[in-house]
Amino acid sequence: MSAPPKTSYTYADAGVDIERGDALVDAIKAEARSTARAGADAALGGFGALFDLKAAGFKDPILVATTDGVGTKLKIAIDAGVHDTVGIDLVAMCVNDLIVQGAQPLFFLDYYATGALDVAVAAQVVKGIAEGCRQAGCALVGGETAEMPGFYAKGDHDLAGFAVGAAERGTLLPTADIGAGDVLIAVASAGIHSNGYSLVRRIVADRGLKLDAPAPFDSPAATLGEALLTPTRIYVRAALAAHATGHLKGLAHITGGGLTENLPRVLPKGTRAEIDLAALPALPVFGWLRASGNIEAGEMLRTFNCGAGLIAVAPQAHARAIAEAFQAHGEHTAVIGSLCAAEPGAKPHVVYRGTLPF
Repeated sequence: MSAPPKTSYTYADAGVDIERGDALVDAIKAEARSTARAGADAALGGFGALFDLKAAGFKDPILVATTDGVGTKLKIAIDAGVHDTVGIDLVAMCVNDLIVQGAQPLFFLDYYATGALDVAVAAQVVKGIAEGCRQAGCALVGGETAEMPGFYAKGDHDLAGFAVGAAERGTLLPTADIGAGDVLIAVASAGIHSNGYSLVRRIVADRGLKLDAPAPFDSPAATLGEALLTPTRIYVRAALAAHATGHLKGLAHITGGGLTENLPRVLPKGTRAEIDLAALPALPVFGWLRASGNIEAGEMLRTFNCGAGLIAVAPQAHARAIAEAFQAHGEHTAVIGSLCAAEPGAKPHVVYRGTLPF
């Protein structure tokens, strides 16, 4: 047997500093408390978090769960040194997936992994997560911080989010009667949101652009990095209001796969969505991307949201009421098309008319 080493090793010697982790928990407790809601006190420190569905007002609930990340948008945040907005994106990507199924977000947990924990950076990330939770009306009930030396490059970190929501039995979306004749209403996005950033970063790199330079598609006061980090819109309160009208038939969250892949997910077989491209909200960032990358229209439509972060499906007689419910919560809407009958049993798909408005 070899002789025992003369040095007494510690976890810190291996690159993991438990005291830094404790300092982060202390730094974010106030942010977590600010997200408390009926059913959860949002206190940190336990091995698990409790949620009381009865206290939240549910009688016969169905639980809905989602998980997602921020993708390579996180790399832009790291390179730009802007860390307080990607947490909003993280929450948005999860809770927007809950609301399109008719579920009210209840609580959220995050996973933050890094090589060496920088408490100041991590606290800024969690600040954004708490802001996203406040916007969504859900409680930040816990999370995990993993310090993994040798696994991540210096300064890098990764994020994942987990959200749980609930809906009363019989109120889930889409409804069974969704079909031909229904109207498609686009709810405007804030920009690229959190999908397609590997392509965005490729364009930025190939054009030799700097993240601290003025954004070529935005106000001169905004840098390219700041403009590209515009947070994903959280549609929860507006969508809940639209659902409360009793007329909403379906919602599609336009994420990776764009309109082409996401809208069919809420449509029944034997239907197709006909969309007038010229009616989509015209956001300058998409015109810049298309021109800078010489991106074909079809590629734009299956990569980016192209100005429509959410698509609502409504009966023609109530389309105006649905649009007004979103508008009352500060959202911009546009009727972009309708559903039509296709071959019986055919997979739902999207047919585009006209040209993109950028």
